[in-house]
Amino acid sequence: MQINVSTRHGNISEATEAKVIAKVEKLGRYFERLTQISVVIDLKKADEPLVDINVSAEHKHDFVASYQSGDLWGCIDQAMHKLEIQIKKYKEKVQTPYRGETPPKTLEIAVE
Repeated sequence: MQINVSTRHGNISEATEAKVIAKVEKLGRYFERLTQISVVIDLKKADEPLVDINVSAEHKHDFVASYQSGDLWGCIDQAMHKLEIQIKKYKEKVQTPYRGETPPKTLEIAVE
């Protein structure tokens, strides 16, 4: 899995970048087929950073989440939460054996 962290309108330290990478690596726990994670931190408004996270997976369009608030780590946590929900929902949809159909009804026969 390839992880890219970039910033707009400013810079973050290498330590902060390493922490961001460590946080977004955890998305691999929810779905094994993730191929690329791209994190963009927009510091145009220094007091309210905007975090965009794009996740690419095999055989699927991108998962996208963004969040803006007064705390960088809060933004990252909220965007990660949004992605976790999207990934879990997609994984559940893929693993369901009947893909949108109702499962066949089973008859219970009482044997006396």
